[in-house]
Amino acid sequence: MAGKGSEGAASTDFIVVGRVLSPWGNQGEVRVEPLTDFPARLGEGGQVFIRGQPLSIKRSRWHKGCLLIKFHNLDTRGEAKALQGCYLEVPRGEAPPLPPDHYYHYQVIGLGVWTTGGQFLGEVSSVLSTGSNDVYVVRGPRGEVLIPAIEDVVKAVEPEAGRLIIEPIAGLFELSSWAMSGGHNSA
Repeated sequence: MAGKGSEGAASTDFIVVGRVLSPWGNQGEVRVEPLTDFPARLGEGGQVFIRGQPLSIKRSRWHKGCLLIKFHNLDTRGEAKALQGCYLEVPRGEAPPLPPDHYYHYQVIGLGVWTTGGQFLGEVSSVLSTGSNDVYVVRGPRGEVLIPAIEDVVKAVEPEAGRLIIEPIAGLFELSSWAMSGGHNSA
């Protein structure tokens, strides 16, 4: 099955594993949204990069679905506030291997999408994580099309060849067009 492995796209050498939401308290802690299937990498002693600069994690703890992280040498609310909206990244080479037929988002974004019948649909522009399965957002000649990353639809993911092959199921494009128009039927 295609999908899973939620580490996002970043520069060519790094992958995104979290996003700083806001400062927390007055001692330089930040509230972080984990964007990884491996949140342990955001634990005490871990290292991440923000804007290409390394930061060591002094401590980390869960709080209401987010991580509260204290970095070494970041001691004020103002310093923490300066990181708001920044992405936490790790070197791409540190990404743990995934099981067969599972892919990191960065491996799927940018792939050309073709139907099994040879029709080009466009390129994957982003990946939405829905909880049950990922959804590939494809932009191309048809506009924006949503492709569920499920076995019945995704037949092959070939990052080396730069392509993703899908089998359209009944209603896929009609529902996708309807959803992208805001859920309104046009007359």
